[in-house]
Parts: sequence; structure tokens; C-alpha cells
Amino acid sequence: MADISAERKIKDAQVRATINQKLVESGEKERLKETLRQRLIECGWRDELKVYCKEVVKSRGLEAITVEDLITEITPRGRATVPDSIKAELLQWIRKFLAENY
Repeated sequence: MADISAERKIKDAQVRATINQKLVESGEKERLKETLRQRLIECGWRDELKVYCKEVVKSRGLEAITVEDLITEITPRGRATVPDSIKAELLQWIRKFLAENY
């Protein structure tokens, strides 16, 4: 059973790498990133995360926090607060890309 799980993980990683390569080669990855950036700005996510960053820096002190600490602190919240509608839109975009190119 462990061998099947390990094989599955390897296969999944290979598929993800292939998809990523195709997205990069076609320029679609940059378009997806720009769309994501715009949607996050439009919905206020970026501003909310910026406020949270300021709160974290203020609570820990500017001299006591590194950029790496800040990234570690805000990344889980940032990922968790991306609206489901934006995730769904990007997933649909990727599915369409895959359907048209595979």
C-alpha cells in the first residue's frame, strides 16, 4: 500500500510539473498571475492583508521582526482568505487551458 501511495505522489508531482511547464511555455501562467493579482485587488484582499501586516509589525516591533518572519506569519492567513469565487475562476481557467491543450 505504501508503494502505491509513493508512486501516486511521484506521478502527481510529474503531472503538476508538466502542467506548470505548459502554462509557462504558453504564457498562460503570467496571464493567470495577472488575473489573480487584479481580482485580489478588486475584492479588497490585498488591502486587508496589508492592514494585517501592519498589525503584525506593530505588535512584534519593527526591530524585532524580519521579512521572513512576516512572510511566515501572513502566508497562512493570506491563503485562507482568498475568496472561493476567485479560486473557482482560476481553476476553471486552468481546466479550460488543459482541455484545449491536451
